[in-house]
Amino acid sequence: MVNPSTIRSIIGIIGNVISFGLFLSPVPTIWKIYKNKSVQQFSVVPYIATILNCVMWVIYGLPTVNPDHILVVTINGIGLGLEAIYVAIFFFYSTGWCLTRKKITFGLIGEAIFTLIVTMITFYVLHTTKKRTVLMGALCVAFNIIMYISPLTVMKQVIKTKSVKYMPFPLSLTNFLNGVCWTAYACIHFDVWMVVPNGLGAISGLVQLMLYGYYYKTTDWSDDGPSDGPKEIELKGDQAV
Repeated sequence: MVNPSTIRSIIGIIGNVISFGLFLSPVPTIWKIYKNKSVQQFSVVPYIATILNCVMWVIYGLPTVNPDHILVVTINGIGLGLEAIYVAIFFFYSTGWCLTRKKITFGLIGEAIFTLIVTMITFYVLHTTKKRTVLMGALCVAFNIIMYISPLTVMKQVIKTKSVKYMPFPLSLTNFLNGVCWTAYACIHFDVWMVVPNGLGAISGLVQLMLYGYYYKTTDWSDDGPSDGPKEIELKGDQAV
């Protein structure tokens, strides 16, 4: 009989691969920015938010906070590096001291201060892994739920326009698989702080896929003209867990 820990490790590795794909999903947007030498109308806010999300999950997965979660640390560490590169590109291709550069500067400063406070409380005020897990788990769940607001706005736009043209199917599918995979990982050695956000992520991905199937036939794929919605809808789903 296969050891549950072995199954958990295999699922975690698969989850790392899927999450890595999610972290690479902004590459087409970044490539457009690089090619045009301008950030255009793309928003840097989701990327700044993802940086903080990754930092929180890295801290959550540290052995001194929550033992046996090294796979959570590895993928979010990779994600943190990629998101930092994306934000750096946004900063480089923004003109002067514009709103985008202000958002990046003040956003990162705010996140650094918040992370410092959380780290101090976690390691100098809380002295057991159980207490540290509760604090970091609650923060991670909160940030993940906030990040799921973005797909909700996209789904609302799909229902309004009866078009899935700007809701990428591969990203919706990957979001669903990512949620299912990490939920399974968390259920083997039950971890409520991972089950809740990833369970919601799986449900969110499933609803997106259902909407895609329902509105696929009513989508005008040849329409390149103006529409009721934005031409580029950023469906952020690059949180690992």
